[in-house]
Amino acid sequence: MKKLSRRSFLGNTTFLSFAGALGLMPLFASAQKKPKNSFVHHVYFWLNNPDSEADKAKLIEGLNTLKAIKEIRLAKIGVPASTNRDVIERGYAVSWLLFFDNLEQQEVYQKHPVHLQFVENYSHLWSKVIVYDSVDV
Repeated sequence: MKKLSRRSFLGNTTFLSFAGALGLMPLFASAQKKPKNSFVHHVYFWLNNPDSEADKAKLIEGLNTLKAIKEIRLAKIGVPASTNRDVIERGYAVSWLLFFDNLEQQEVYQKHPVHLQFVENYSHLWSKVIVYDSVDV
């Protein structure tokens, strides 16, 4: 068993007290309890009118409606960053990054009425969609 010095004990106690006061303890707990087989769904959209800020805003509006689906653990909407290297794809207009606890929840999302309504209402805006799905190893 590792011997704990007074200094490290006080340092750890101070840090944990500070984290608790800031309400950060749930973040540490959730980081340690990562669900097995979590599922990542990343969608990239190319617009029919790539220069249209109105179309981009409309698509983002539609993606925001999807956040109401309770199976989604985390959702992020993004646009291409200003990075510029040979390996970076910057031709898309908007990305939609989702995290689910498992494949089954992602399948519920795919068939959810809110998702189906999104496709019906906003698919006229895009010319191409690429999806990357992955699971934890």
